[in-house]
Amino acid sequence: MIDPRELQRISRRALLRRGLGLGSLAFLDLVRRDHSGSRLLRAGQDPVGPHFAPKAKRVIWLFMAGAPSQFELFEPKATLQRLDGQVLPPSLIAGKRFAFLDGATAKLLGTKRKFAQHGESGATVSELLPHTAKIVDELCFLRAVQGNEINHGPAKLFMNTGFGQFGRPSAGAWSVYGLGSEAKDLPGFVVLTSGNRGPRGGAPLWGNGFLPTQFAGTPFRAAGDPVLNLRNPAGVDDAEQADFFDTVGDLNRIASQQHEDPETEARIAAYELAARMQTSTPDLVDLSQEPESVRSMYGVQDNRPSFARNCLLARRLVERGSRFVQLYHADWDHHGDGGNNLGKPLEDRCREVDQASAALVLDLKQRGLLDDTLVIWGGEFGRTPLGEVRNFIGRDHHIDAFTMWMAGGGIKPGTSYGETDEIGFSPTSGATSVHDFHATILHLLGFDHLKLTHRSQGRDFRLTDVEGEVIHSILA
Repeated sequence: MIDPRELQRISRRALLRRGLGLGSLAFLDLVRRDHSGSRLLRAGQDPVGPHFAPKAKRVIWLFMAGAPSQFELFEPKATLQRLDGQVLPPSLIAGKRFAFLDGATAKLLGTKRKFAQHGESGATVSELLPHTAKIVDELCFLRAVQGNEINHGPAKLFMNTGFGQFGRPSAGAWSVYGLGSEAKDLPGFVVLTSGNRGPRGGAPLWGNGFLPTQFAGTPFRAAGDPVLNLRNPAGVDDAEQADFFDTVGDLNRIASQQHEDPETEARIAAYELAARMQTSTPDLVDLSQEPESVRSMYGVQDNRPSFARNCLLARRLVERGSRFVQLYHADWDHHGDGGNNLGKPLEDRCREVDQASAALVLDLKQRGLLDDTLVIWGGEFGRTPLGEVRNFIGRDHHIDAFTMWMAGGGIKPGTSYGETDEIGFSPTSGATSVHDFHATILHLLGFDHLKLTHRSQGRDFRLTDVEGEVIHSILA
C-alpha cells in the first residue's frame, strides 16, 4: 500500500516527468489529507471549525444589486393603495433618512401590480414573479429587514460585511474562514456576476478584509475562461508550467519560514489551487454536460452569459464542494421609468431572475442538496412607499423595512417573519437588522456569531460587529 506521507513528498515536476500529466495532480491532492481523511490539508490557516453541528453546509446568495421594490414584488398594502397621492403627516417621517425625496412633500405611491396568494402557506407574490410564486412553500420571507446605509455602495458593503466602509471581511470570507472548503480543485468562495454592469462597491463586497487573502471570494468571468490567466502561456507546456509552480512554491516556502507571514502561506495555497483549477474549471463551466431538461428548467440559452447560467453554475459549484457562492445580478436601481411607475426595467429584471431562482431551489431539492444548502434572495435595501417626483414618479431608497427570502439549510419553509405597518413604512413586529440576518446565517453554518472572531489591530472583530441576535423562530 502506498504511504500517503510518501506521496505528499512527490512534486508536480516529478509527476509530470513520469508522464502522468496535469490531470494526475488531482490524484496527488486527494491523498493530501489528514490521516482520518476528514478534510483536505492546505497551505495557510486551517479553518476554525464549527461550534456545534451545522444545519447548512454551504450558501448560495442571490444578490439583487440595486434594491428591488418590495411593494411591486412581495408587499401589497391595501391602505397604501387607498391613500395613493396623499401626503404623510410630518410626525410619521420625522428623523427618517432618504436619498432623494423630500419627506415633507412626497406623496404616498400605490402599485400598479397585481398580487395573489400561493401555495399552502398562502404567501402573497406579484404577477412579476410567477415562478417564485410556485415555490413559496419552500421559502421563508423576512418582511421587516432593516439596514443602516441609505446609498447603494455603502449599503451593499453593510449587507455583505456588517459595516458601511471598506476593510471588513465579507460574509463569504467569514464562512470559509470558519468552515474551510470541501472543494479540492475549486475556490471555497466564488462570485458570479450578471447584468449590464457590476455591483457598486466592487471587490470589497466579497473581500477578505483583515482575514488572510485565501478567504476572499474568487470572481468568475461571465464568458471565456472563468478566471484570467488560467491557461498556460503560449509556448509553455505542462512540464514547464509545473517547474514554474514548484520553483515559486519553494521560494515562497523559504520566505514563509523566514518571516512567518500568513500572506505568504496564502500565496502558496493560491498557486496550488491555480494548478488544480487548470483541469477542473473547463469541466465545471461546460453546461453541455447538463441534460437539456435541466438547462430548460433554468432558462439557460446556448452559452450566453446570464443570471440563469450563473444559477446553474452555482449548483455545480456547491456539488463540487464550494462553500459559499454569491451571484450578483445588477440593474435593479429603479427609481422610476419615464412616468410609468417602475415599469419595463423592473419587468425585465424579474424576467431575468424569476425562473432561474425558482429552478435553483427546485433543482437543489430534487438532488437532495436543499436541506443543507442555504439559499438567500434579496438586495441591499428596499423602496419607499412614498413617490419621488423628478422627471418621473418612482420610489426612493428605503432602509427601514424591506423583504428578502431564504430557503433550505435549516430554514423553516412556508413561513414569514416580521410585519410592517399599513403602508409598509416601518416594522410592527419581527424587525430584522442586518446583524440579526448575519447572526442567523452563521448559526445555520454551526457558529456562535459572538465567538467567530479574528484579532486585528488589537481588537477581536466579528461579522456582526457588536450587535446581532439569531432569529430562532425561522429555524426548522
